[in-house]
Amino acid sequence: MSKAFVNEVQHAEEDEFGAPTIPTGVKNYMTPEGHHRMKSELLQLIDVDRPEVVRIVHWAASNGDRSENGDYIYGKRRLREIDKRIRFLTKRLDLAEVFDARIHHGSDQIFFGATVTYENQNGIRTTVTIVGIDEIEPLKGKISWISPVARVLIKARVDDAVLLRTPNGTEELMILDVSYPE
Repeated sequence: MSKAFVNEVQHAEEDEFGAPTIPTGVKNYMTPEGHHRMKSELLQLIDVDRPEVVRIVHWAASNGDRSENGDYIYGKRRLREIDKRIRFLTKRLDLAEVFDARIHHGSDQIFFGATVTYENQNGIRTTVTIVGIDEIEPLKGKISWISPVARVLIKARVDDAVLLRTPNGTEELMILDVSYPE
């Protein structure tokens, strides 16, 4: 098996869960809440979901003819999905660097974990929270620290103007507010 095939399979597994790959040589920064959420999901899969599916597959296998046994076939498929997710979560948690943004409480400079309100040149205000790769929720304003917007915001301060390169040209963003959890 060629190395290209092996790497392709590894990246396909991560892409299946909708999570972006972590750039080589970069830590997987996470908030304590995001780390807790991922760890809880992992424990749920290991302690509850997987044993239940194993029990169902064992029961279905004891019924005989496995080739036409839906419980067995779908149970085995679900077991493979659970095992893939467990491997994915384990890898991500092993690479995790938990960073508590509360140490920056009261600062007006933007770092990982900051909630930032900015205004673009059209007067549209946007509030985003800079979080880890595995914690992004764009509809809730949670963006990855490696996203283009976060990259131009990080290290800036309140009242700074930063330039964001977009496919439509360069856009100026004025930073209005920066806050951190207490």
